[in-house]
Amino acid sequence: MNSTRFSHFRLTAYSDTGPLRHLYFFMLLLLYVFIMFSNLLLILVICVNRTLHEPMYLFLVSLFVNELYGSSGLFPLLLVQVLSDSHIVSAPLCLLQIFVIYSYGGVEYFNLAVMSYDRYLAICCPLHYNTGMTCRKIAVLIAVTWLYPLLACVVIVYLSSSLTLCGNDIPKVYCDNYYVVKLACSNITAINIFELFAIFFTICAPLCGILFTYLKIIRVCFSGSKETRQKAVRTCTPQLASLINFTFGSSFQTVQSRFNMKSVSSALQIFLSLYTLTCQPLFNPSMYGLNLSKIRHVCKKLLFP
Repeated sequence: MNSTRFSHFRLTAYSDTGPLRHLYFFMLLLLYVFIMFSNLLLILVICVNRTLHEPMYLFLVSLFVNELYGSSGLFPLLLVQVLSDSHIVSAPLCLLQIFVIYSYGGVEYFNLAVMSYDRYLAICCPLHYNTGMTCRKIAVLIAVTWLYPLLACVVIVYLSSSLTLCGNDIPKVYCDNYYVVKLACSNITAINIFELFAIFFTICAPLCGILFTYLKIIRVCFSGSKETRQKAVRTCTPQLASLINFTFGSSFQTVQSRFNMKSVSSALQIFLSLYTLTCQPLFNPSMYGLNLSKIRHVCKKLLFP
């Protein structure tokens, strides 16, 4: 089989939608605008209100910024491709989208892990919370949350860009590094090993940390007062719901990539592949905005003065 370095990739999951393409474009545009508006609104609410300048809400700002980041890595190109006839993406743009989407996932897990650690300190060690969650520590945690996934994805994209490929068709509606690596004719040992390490430190390690902290929180809740249990449920429910939603979405993505999905309709495959990148940015502002009374109260004052 001939091998070469392609200057572009073809996204083959798109089908000819005819006149419906404009309807899909409008629906996706409305979804993107709503995601941007809801996340920006909550960032603004937290930033301009001093009463919300607490560690938990600062970590929420980081989470909402990540939703904007991930959505902007998907929707602009998706909107262009919906109206396009060729569905061709230049190699640099495709690699950029891979970098944004993969780093978005890593930052999301790190953010949720840091937030669970914050709740662990607040509920299990309340007397040491102020000394354990200083401004310096908050800055370090947010920096690590972003820097490690970004650096890991730089290496992944660099290794992928150096591969010699035997084709340029990606069977999805956006660029996915898994399918780029599958197209490789050259040795992929290095990138496979690095991706295994990256998956462990970016996904498995944060999940283990989240599991540990919530087990500790549950233990304190069962042995504590009714007020402690209510506080734990009120503050931890949005985080657990967000984690479950994102993990299920990521699982859909993994199943679709690794297993034969020919028996599943193409429309369902597209929905599953987009679930994590569209539902999570919608889910988080809704969940936190509705469940955290401080944010809900300030939003009401801002929107309905």
